[in-house]
Amino acid sequence: MMKQVSEYILLFLLIVGLVPIIKSSSSLNSSLNDDVLGLIVFKADIKDPNGKLSSWNEDDNDSCKWYGVKCNPRSNRVSELNLDGLSLSGKLGRGLLQLQSLRKLSLSNNNLTGSLSSALVRLTNLRILDLSDNNFSGLMSSDFFRQCGPLRSINLANNKFSGEIPDSLSSCVGLTVLNLSANQFSGSLPSGIWGLHGLRSLDLSSNLLMDEIPKGMDGLYNLRTINLSRNRLTGPIPNEVGGCSLLKSIDFSGNSLSGSLPITLLNLSFIGYLNVGENSFVGRVPEWIGEMKGLENLDLSANNFSGVLPTSVGKLRSLKVFNMSMNALSGSLPESMAGCLSLQVIDFRLNMLTGDLPQWMFKVALQEILLSENKIGGTLDDSLSTAEEVSYRSLEALDLSRNVLTGAIPSSLGKFSNLEYLNLSQNTLTGPIPRNVGELKALNVLDLSHNRMNGSIPSEIGNATSLQELILEKNFIEGIIPTSLEHCSSLSVLMLSHNSLEGPVPLALSKLVHLQIVDLSVNDLSGTMPKQLANLQHLRSFNISHNNLQGELPGGFFNTISPSSVSDNPSLCGSAAKRSCATVLPKPIVLNPNSTADASSGSSLPPTFVHKKNLLSISSLIAIGAAAVIVIGVIAITVLNLRVRASASRSAAALALSNGDDFSNSPSTDANSGKLVIFSGEPDFSTGTHALLNKDCELGRGGFGAVYQTVLQNGRSVAIKKLTVSSLVKSQEDFEREVKKLGKIRHSNLVTLEGYYWTPSLQLLIYEFVSGGTLHKHLHEGGGGNFLSWNDRFNIIVGMAKGLSHLHQLNVIHYNLKSSNILIDGLGEPKVGDFGLARLLPMLDRYILSSKIQSALGYMAPEFACRTVKITEKCDVYGFGVLVLEVVTGRRPVEYMEDDVVVLCDMVRGALEEGKVEECVDERLQGRFPAEEAIPVMKLGLICTSQVPSNRPDMREVVNILELIRCPSEGQEESA
Repeated sequence: MMKQVSEYILLFLLIVGLVPIIKSSSSLNSSLNDDVLGLIVFKADIKDPNGKLSSWNEDDNDSCKWYGVKCNPRSNRVSELNLDGLSLSGKLGRGLLQLQSLRKLSLSNNNLTGSLSSALVRLTNLRILDLSDNNFSGLMSSDFFRQCGPLRSINLANNKFSGEIPDSLSSCVGLTVLNLSANQFSGSLPSGIWGLHGLRSLDLSSNLLMDEIPKGMDGLYNLRTINLSRNRLTGPIPNEVGGCSLLKSIDFSGNSLSGSLPITLLNLSFIGYLNVGENSFVGRVPEWIGEMKGLENLDLSANNFSGVLPTSVGKLRSLKVFNMSMNALSGSLPESMAGCLSLQVIDFRLNMLTGDLPQWMFKVALQEILLSENKIGGTLDDSLSTAEEVSYRSLEALDLSRNVLTGAIPSSLGKFSNLEYLNLSQNTLTGPIPRNVGELKALNVLDLSHNRMNGSIPSEIGNATSLQELILEKNFIEGIIPTSLEHCSSLSVLMLSHNSLEGPVPLALSKLVHLQIVDLSVNDLSGTMPKQLANLQHLRSFNISHNNLQGELPGGFFNTISPSSVSDNPSLCGSAAKRSCATVLPKPIVLNPNSTADASSGSSLPPTFVHKKNLLSISSLIAIGAAAVIVIGVIAITVLNLRVRASASRSAAALALSNGDDFSNSPSTDANSGKLVIFSGEPDFSTGTHALLNKDCELGRGGFGAVYQTVLQNGRSVAIKKLTVSSLVKSQEDFEREVKKLGKIRHSNLVTLEGYYWTPSLQLLIYEFVSGGTLHKHLHEGGGGNFLSWNDRFNIIVGMAKGLSHLHQLNVIHYNLKSSNILIDGLGEPKVGDFGLARLLPMLDRYILSSKIQSALGYMAPEFACRTVKITEKCDVYGFGVLVLEVVTGRRPVEYMEDDVVVLCDMVRGALEEGKVEECVDERLQGRFPAEEAIPVMKLGLICTSQVPSNRPDMREVVNILELIRCPSEGQEESA
């Protein structure tokens, strides 16, 4: 055994070069060459959960047949090491430095950590280095790239490197590819990059780089693609960009660039992709843009371009995607755009376009037409009357919502056989729904809400079998709900409220097994509710309020819905309706008044008296039986309460006896013995555990549990969440793994998780105590003159955005955003709390999840209602958008009036269309807020609450936009 240990020690010393290599017969196997030794030491430093490196055997003569290893056939030395996507973890040791013939090292898409040694890039034969999509971190020394001359490609994307990009990068004179994207590099762009004359691809996107783009770009005369998006760059695009004459792709989006587009862009004859969206460019779109004949994708969105779009854009015959959304364009889209024969997508949402809907749009092969939130008028019939066959086959998405379209929907709309998304909501359309809507076999979403449409819902709609969302609310539609909807088997959202529908709720709805959100409120529906609706497993919301329904609610889900969802149905009964249903009682016992008493009884009482005596006995028996049941129930409940209190007391006592170590010192196997883990100290809870059972110390309750305040012996307060999802919580191992991940998250705008406590029957999460209360309290429960100023509110919005952005960078989705989960500290800074708790559930089932966070009504993104849509960070963006509007307006996300339900997003959108959006600002702020900040902030909130997830910005973009909105006078505190 000692001999084997000595061999490994000597082996390690040989590898790191601390003793000379002795080529003689020794205790080491002489057949092991440097490459085998190096790879074995590399393997020893990492974990291989999938066993992919099991073929790596130190007894082999060479490593050329090992997994992921390629050798030079002449020298038999390792030339390539490709271990991408194997879930490897650990740190890179010095073993790789022995691979002196290595030309390619690719370890992308793993979980490797730690910092990088500069010696790695100094391997004399290394040409390709790909360590992307790992968890490497730390600063890079100024001379990190000092000896990287042989390198041709460096890819360190999607890691956590920080600090400035080393100036020594200019030494990598042979580089053709450099990708440092999605890290945390800060500081200015190193001007030395412009000296890498052989560079063909440069990607520094999604970092924290700032200041202006330095001059000298024309030194990159071999550059084909450059991506500097999602940084904090300022100033203009330098004119030298035109000197990179071979450029095919430019992405400068998501910065704070300003000024106008440089005319030198015309020199880029090969340019196909130009994206400068989400910046601060101003003025008109230049006339010369039409001379960039090779453009295929042009994105100028989210800037301050104004005026009329130049007719020269019609010369862009290669253009496929044209995005001008979120600007201030006016006038109509030029007819010359019919010359853009390759055009597939036009996105001009959120502008000020006027005029009629251009007819040329339906003469070319467009796939997506997105023109929502403009002032486009005219009728659809005029625009579609000249549509050509190529348009009928190609169009997949048509969004003309929030415009001023009039007239009826023409039947020709049914010819668009590949249409998947149709949104004509919030116009002034009239007339009936065309009967041939059923011919739209590919249609997923149909939104005709907020118009003046009449007639009935055609039964042919059941032929649109791909339909997932049918939204027809707030029209003048009559008739019954067609039973043919049962054929729309994928339907998950059905919104028919605020119409004049009559008849029963059809039994056909119970066959739609994917239904999640149904709103039939404010109609004239009658009859009873089908009992089979209780079998729908995925229902999250079912609103039938303000109708004439009667009878008993179906049960199941309907026993848990809000009373407001069934209100104003005078004859409806059930627990949610707060009205008991009439029960069927047994027929009363009736005795024959003419019969005589039993002969054997010897009674001489009259028959009527005998009847009364028997009836009294039966009543007495019933009363006695009922009393007995009540007494037994009271005794059982009392016993159960005593047991629960005793169990909770034992758990609290166990917590009080635990120390701050990872494991309790007690060797007891008692189920009530707990495990207390504190991430950053050893607090004493002995004076505070009584608070867990003290109602007076309760701070609040949510979907996942109650929160209490307790004070440590050192006087510091902490908040303790006692989880009430024990039946759903994962195993102890999984619970601890998830909680420890959350405990590592640190940010000034996030509530810090300081530790946890576990027993099989009690789980506690220990948080920092935030003294200022919740945002909900500040907005909705304040009194007198104690309210948030505009400056307070803007800072809260920015802080929430930064906290969420940090979570999303760590791939953590909040799932439960609402104002009661935003805490305000003593300095007025917001802290986002309760993040990531959904990960404690055994599976992210939307039904379970929604039942736990149903108090977040109004904040939840619409895709929660559709199982076929992936839940992503964009769900948090939606909730953030609602929070933004709540903070600015001071109103709740959903408010239930006597005769109506006011949805905050819809209210603000309507006010924006009418030019009255300033009236939405909290009346307590009237006259004390800058409109140039408040209006853009509300617009940003509306963008974040887009129904389509892909239309919402990510949180890093939101932070950048908020920083652009903030006026120079941001530091001036407004008077209260």
